[in-house]
Amino acid sequence: MPDPMKLTLLSALLLAAMPIQAAPAQKIDVSKLPQQSRVIGDVIIPVPSEIFGILDKLGKPRWADVLRPMKAVAKPVGDQSQVALFLGSVIAEGFIAVEAEDAAQVEKIGNSVLSLSDALGVRKAVTKRAKAIIDAGDKKDWKQVRKELDRALSEVKSAMAELGSEQLSQLVSLGGWLRGTEALCDVVTADYKRDGADLLHQPVLLDLFAQQLEGLKARYKKGSLIGKIQGGLKEIRPLLGLSEGAEISAKSVREVGAISAGLVKAIQNR
Repeated sequence: MPDPMKLTLLSALLLAAMPIQAAPAQKIDVSKLPQQSRVIGDVIIPVPSEIFGILDKLGKPRWADVLRPMKAVAKPVGDQSQVALFLGSVIAEGFIAVEAEDAAQVEKIGNSVLSLSDALGVRKAVTKRAKAIIDAGDKKDWKQVRKELDRALSEVKSAMAELGSEQLSQLVSLGGWLRGTEALCDVVTADYKRDGADLLHQPVLLDLFAQQLEGLKARYKKGSLIGKIQGGLKEIRPLLGLSEGAEISAKSVREVGAISAGLVKAIQNR
C-alpha cells in the first residue's frame, strides 16, 4: 500500500469528493495515518492541508508558470463523459490558480464550473458555491477560495448521486487527477527532487481509475476519448514505480507529464 502522502495534491482533493469502489483488499494500518486522513475502501485519501504541507517542503514552486490561463469561460464540449472530464480539469486548474494567487483566473474558473455543471444538469447545486469562489478570489482570500472549490466538488458529487450519475462523478475526479498530475510533473521537472517525484507513486490509484473506466456504461464510452485515456493510463502505470520504494527518474516524470498533458488537451478540445 502506498504511503498515505503519496497522492498528488489534486487527486486527493478530487477523490475526497467522490464515491469510490473498493480496490482489491490490502492491509492498512489505520493507526499510523494522520487523524485527518480518510480511508475509503482501500484507498487512502489525505486531506488537502497535508498535501500542501508536502509541496511546501519541496520549495516554492512557480505556480504562475504551471497555471494554464483560460482566455474565456469554458464551454461544454462533446458528450457527457467529456464534459465531466473537462469539469474535473477546470476545478483542478482552480487549485493551481489559488497557488498562483491569480484572482482573474479564479473568476473565469468559477464561471466555468457553473457553465460545465449546467451541461451536466447540476447547475443549481453549484450556483451559490461558484459565486462564493469568485467573491473570495476578488478579496484575495486564497484559503477561502480553496475551501469553496472543495465544497463545490462535494456538492457536484451529491447532485450527481441524486441523478444516478456516480460514473460521471468518477470522470470528474479522473479529469482533475490528470490535470493535477501534469501540474505536479511540471513542478518536479523544474527542480527535480526524489521526494517530489515520489508523490507520483500511486499504483493503487491508477488501478482504481482503470477499473472504473472498464466498468463504464456503454453510453459513456462513445467516441474515442475514453479509449485514449485508458491507453494513456496504461502508459503511465509502469512509469510511476511498480514496487514500493522504487525511484521515479526525472525522465519518467517528464514522460508522465507529457502523457498527462496530451490527455488533458484531448479532454478540453472539441
